[in-house]
Amino acid sequence: MMSQAPAKPRWELVQLDQTPGVPCSCGTSRRAFGELEDFPASIHRTEISQDARRHYHKRLTEVYYVLECEPQAQMELDGELVSVRPGSCVLIRPGVRHRAVGTMTVLIFVQPKHDPQDEWYD
Repeated sequence: MMSQAPAKPRWELVQLDQTPGVPCSCGTSRRAFGELEDFPASIHRTEISQDARRHYHKRLTEVYYVLECEPQAQMELDGELVSVRPGSCVLIRPGVRHRAVGTMTVLIFVQPKHDPQDEWYD
């Protein structure tokens, strides 16, 4: 009788509040699903504690969903300041110079998966 390899789980669970934070150009990021071969994206909960450094990506598309922020929080998108509040969702395509302005907590959906080599500064 041949033994079968254990079945791959059909779902995944990550506790982002228990995931170690890593420094990033925006503050501190807690990341999920980057190691999964069968999921084409990664999810990041990022604490932006100061004005982030303006950057862009050549390949990555990001979606920022604002969970919490200070009243005057903004996103800088290709030089334009756009006010955001909890519940705001911002799609950032490759090539868009962007940064968060002010203190906020965001959930970032990155597709394809986050690649630290695809972070560019002018």
